[in-house]
Amino acid sequence: MTDPTDTRDIGPRAGTPLWAFLAGITVIGFTALLVAMLRLDATGLMALARTALFWVLVVLVILGELRPVMVSSAASVGGTYPSTMFTFAVLLHYGLPVAVLLQAVAVALNGVLTRKAWHRVMFNIAQSTLALTAAAVVLGAFGIAPSPAMPWEPDVPGLVPIALAGIAYFATRATLVCGAVALHERRSIVRVLRVTVGPQSLVYVALLGTAPLVVVVMNHTPGLVPLFVAPLAAVYFTATLSMRRDHQALHDELTGLPNRKMLIVSTEEALAEARQDERVGLFLLDLDRFKEVNDTMGHPVGDRLLQMVAHRLTHSVRPGDVVARLGGDEFAVLLPSIRDTHAAREVAARLRAALTEPVRLEGMTFDVDASVGIALYPDHAPDFELLLQRADVAMYLAKEGRTGVELYQPDKDRNSPERLTLLGDLRRAIDGGELRLHYQPEVGLDSGAVRGVEALLRWRHPVHGMIPPSEFVPLAEQSYLMRQLTAYVIEEALAQAASWWHGGLRVPVSVNISARDLLDSALPEQLEVGLARYGLPPAAIQLEVTERILTGDQAYTQETIKALATLGVPLSLDDFGTGYSSLIRLQRLAVSEVKIDASFVRRIAESEDDDRIVRSIVDLVRSLGLRSVAEGVESDDVAMRLAEMGCDVGQGWLFGEPMPAAEITAWLRERAGAPEYGYQPEVTHTA
Repeated sequence: MTDPTDTRDIGPRAGTPLWAFLAGITVIGFTALLVAMLRLDATGLMALARTALFWVLVVLVILGELRPVMVSSAASVGGTYPSTMFTFAVLLHYGLPVAVLLQAVAVALNGVLTRKAWHRVMFNIAQSTLALTAAAVVLGAFGIAPSPAMPWEPDVPGLVPIALAGIAYFATRATLVCGAVALHERRSIVRVLRVTVGPQSLVYVALLGTAPLVVVVMNHTPGLVPLFVAPLAAVYFTATLSMRRDHQALHDELTGLPNRKMLIVSTEEALAEARQDERVGLFLLDLDRFKEVNDTMGHPVGDRLLQMVAHRLTHSVRPGDVVARLGGDEFAVLLPSIRDTHAAREVAARLRAALTEPVRLEGMTFDVDASVGIALYPDHAPDFELLLQRADVAMYLAKEGRTGVELYQPDKDRNSPERLTLLGDLRRAIDGGELRLHYQPEVGLDSGAVRGVEALLRWRHPVHGMIPPSEFVPLAEQSYLMRQLTAYVIEEALAQAASWWHGGLRVPVSVNISARDLLDSALPEQLEVGLARYGLPPAAIQLEVTERILTGDQAYTQETIKALATLGVPLSLDDFGTGYSSLIRLQRLAVSEVKIDASFVRRIAESEDDDRIVRSIVDLVRSLGLRSVAEGVESDDVAMRLAEMGCDVGQGWLFGEPMPAAEITAWLRERAGAPEYGYQPEVTHTA
């Protein structure tokens, strides 16, 4: 087994349980080593040292201590050193003193070559000495006490004591190493043993079971002993390939961090082991303005930055904590044991502090920051999925409010148990094809020409029937599903736009996106790839965002908006008039049109106040050189008043209700052929 402190070279603090354990085992182990050396037959050892076999064994033990046989990518499982086979053979043939001497020399030399910390080297010498001593005690109970002067060769009756000695050897090493790992990672020793013993025992059976054969060859044909390297190499490479496949399945390829699958397993283990007086913490981290690096320096530099972030995170957490990459620039940190919310915030602050250190790549210095969302078990959620969802809600609040770190707050989460059930149904609906897009036309008020269509999402639930977007879209916006839902809508809208444009109907399609979507730096790239795949110009699709983005801090959304403007995709400001945005902010936002909220438009024929509001908005929008669109146009009187005001476009049931793709296609073709509504596409290619 590997030593328990492979992840760090810093020794445990004096006075801690881990320090006491390591110190105690080291003292006991070196005492056993001293006793064994005092019992060493010096004359016999000198005679043995004059044989070639002795030096062959020395070389094999040293080489076998350099690299372990890994059977699992889990850190707590570790590896088994091939030297075990030869030291156990030496124990059987020449006795305990020679075996512990060779083992101690090999471990010390390994520590020098690999630059291990002194406390790790001493602990490894101690625990291997104690394991060999335990095996020697079992052999002694059967009257087997070999020495260099009186070597012992196994026979059939000796198989039972050999088996029991092997069990004693394995049990001692497993208990000592797993005890250190459990204290180091603050985990239950029972759990560490359960995870470790299974994979390790198979390798130990192979190595210890071969040791008697090595002894027989040593006694009869010493020159053939080096041939045992061949099967040992086969075991080593087979285990390495198996471990590599295991690692690839459970780790991120770019950073080497655990992936979502391994995070789920680790979280479930932590929840199962959680004590009543402690909590389990799950952090979700999203890098701020990461897209700047990708756009400025290219993806290879962006990948290197992600690797540096992964390195900083793993060196900022405690032993036993798990840092995982979920994809893109999103990371997760699992704290299997955390005292309270204050301690969780301290850890999150430490993580952010580690990330905010300037990064220098390709001669440029980048400032990296992250927004962190925290969810705790059992305070906030009972399982992994809910913990992740609520950490995601907290992270969104941190990013939106620019606070850096946010703890999950139930009063800011609209997800009731019923809505969480609906969220699970929505996830299945996206994959199962239950969602459909309907399209509502937008018509020029001066000419009647179709100026575009707005894509509106519809969900027919297999049990509850039609579910309005106002019920499930806000739910998705506060969860990890928003990105997946937006990607689905954009893909469907692009496919439909391609069908129209390549069929002669050059109709721009508007898609609603949330303010959260503008926090996603991958959105412009998704649009660019989709437009290229379908052979569409950027003006074939338009994104609609609500006025709420003007009332918040635009620092995080500005980069995505700039990228969309560079791509040439128009941006529309939806539901204008319901917020408290300023003229200055409206001027700074790169939009091509403003949509006046239907609540004002519907009442302009009856309310002078609403008439003045809409007229003022139309004048304001025209003065900024933008296009005005009135929503909720349901009567000829309202349409005429809007046209008289100078409003450019109307949308509402007067012109057409939201229709499925086939129905709106027939409607568009009919309108295109009607002389009184001569179809006049007005599209400006801004790519």
